[in-house]
Amino acid sequence: MAAAGERPLNEVKFLTVAEVASVMRVSKMTVYRLVHSGHLPAIRVGRSFRVPEQAVHEYLRESFVGVESA
Repeated sequence: MAAAGERPLNEVKFLTVAEVASVMRVSKMTVYRLVHSGHLPAIRVGRSFRVPEQAVHEYLRESFVGVESA
């Protein structure tokens, strides 16, 4: 049973590092740094990582810097 605000695991879409890099428009190395630093949660599948799509959107939302009008 999922906790409040969490989706059931069978509904979670996982992205590869390359897909995350494409969505964020950064290099794959930047994604690896975010994963290893703990800023972006991921699971390890064999030798590769999978990142929950929702985690990418939350990271971008939290990292957004608004531009104030002068």
